[in-house]
Amino acid sequence: MDRPLSLDVDIDEIIENFSFLDDWEDRYGYLIELGNALVPVAPDEMTDATKVQGCVSQVWLISHYNDGRLYFRGASDAHIVRGLVAVALSIFSGKTPQEISQLDEQQTFRAIGLAEHLTPQRSNGLKSLVGKIKATAVATLARI
Repeated sequence: MDRPLSLDVDIDEIIENFSFLDDWEDRYGYLIELGNALVPVAPDEMTDATKVQGCVSQVWLISHYNDGRLYFRGASDAHIVRGLVAVALSIFSGKTPQEISQLDEQQTFRAIGLAEHLTPQRSNGLKSLVGKIKATAVATLARI
């Protein structure tokens, strides 16, 4: 499963779609749609090793290294958080470990307007998810 989403949606399309939505209720609805489009994570993949620590909701991250690129899948038990997982995966999945370690995801989050519309708990969880993605990239770089 090389694509993080079952829909063909990349981060540029997500940013563009957010720009058309004026109301944050609509934006939350779009986040939920994105989360629902994630490739499912099997229950046996939801382990302590794949669980993202530091999230109030339960979040799991599965990585796969193939042909010099890291691919991610993720899941959460909370609708909006699942959407945040989808946004993060659309930023990072399919890139080289080097690209991932150097990416400035905050620029994308600002473009979407996430910072000012997330609760502190969701912001901290998103930081934890991004931290695990970048730690996976660094660990992969050390192995190759």
